Amino acid sequence: AAPWRRACWRAAWLGLALWVVSVGWLWQRIAGLGQTPATTPPVAAIVVLGSGTQDGKPRPALAMRLDTAAQLAALQPQAVLAVTGGVDFGQDESEGAIMARYLAQTHGLDPATMVVEARSTSTVLNLEWTGPLLQLRGVDLAQPIAIVSSDFHLWRALQIARSQGFGQPIGVAAPTPLLTRFNVWLREYFAVASSWALGEW
Repeated sequence: AAPWRRACWRAAWLGLALWVVSVGWLWQRIAGLGQTPATTPPVAAIVVLGSGTQDGKPRPALAMRLDTAAQLAALQPQAVLAVTGGVDFGQDESEGAIMARYLAQTHGLDPATMVVEARSTSTVLNLEWTGPLLQLRGVDLAQPIAIVSSDFHLWRALQIARSQGFGQPIGVAAPTPLLTRFNVWLREYFAVASSWALGEW
């Protein structure tokens, strides 16, 4: 019955309502975002963002990204293919090296032709450190460049890519495993909030 308790109760409900609206807004932005390999326009390079490894192999979400990138590389063999990611916690080998090996063993792609960035530990660093490596291979970052990531992650990845000097990043969406979809979409909400607060784009 105390007025201050009523005010706190109403503020809590208002805060919850605003949070639900903001989650819905973000999910609306990321739903259906990205090209398929078949609909991707010509690009100068294909950058595959890391997503975690275990026991020297890509985790399911990363394997889906790599499979999607391989489809795009088969359709656009002129594009420079870049894989990016450092050493995950508890692992002995970089994510970039594991990604390159997976593409070679599973899809028959030549690791010697790939750009392998093997130090980064975040999406920001994935793109910041891959850009100069692409430029060494003659890729102008102002050209169209495909950014391959999980569908839920693409919106944030594209924002970061633009802030890192990629002039025409094109999102190519890899599917998210069904069992983890709700969890990773909700987690992405907090990742977007953190990325915005840290000024990553």
